[in-house]
Amino acid sequence: MDSFESLDVWKKSAGLGAEICLEFKDSRDFGYKDQIKRAGLSISSNIAEGFERSSYRQFGYFLKIARVSPGEVRSQIYIGIKTEATEKEKGLKWVNECKRVSSMLHSLVEPTKRIAEKNI
Repeated sequence: MDSFESLDVWKKSAGLGAEICLEFKDSRDFGYKDQIKRAGLSISSNIAEGFERSSYRQFGYFLKIARVSPGEVRSQIYIGIKTEATEKEKGLKWVNECKRVSSMLHSLVEPTKRIAEKNI
């Protein structure tokens, strides 16, 4: 791993964040738009920030922060579908992507934790 850009989880989460930003760029529902965009962008941003930190312990910490955001995004998507702010088919696709990203983050946290513990 030489850069966060080489991580599949970063690629997938950055793609999801970009899709969400594009989808809501013209939305006049400013509160909803702001919240879902922030949550969607925070996943890849926290992965990148943690990777650029100086230790595995810090990287693991930021991965733990990143892994809660897919749940927040999913919650907002469900509300968006119900209020018709989000197209159902597209929303359910994003829900599945969030679940995949969440799973990828969970599987990355444990090895990072073990490496950090060895380097204490």
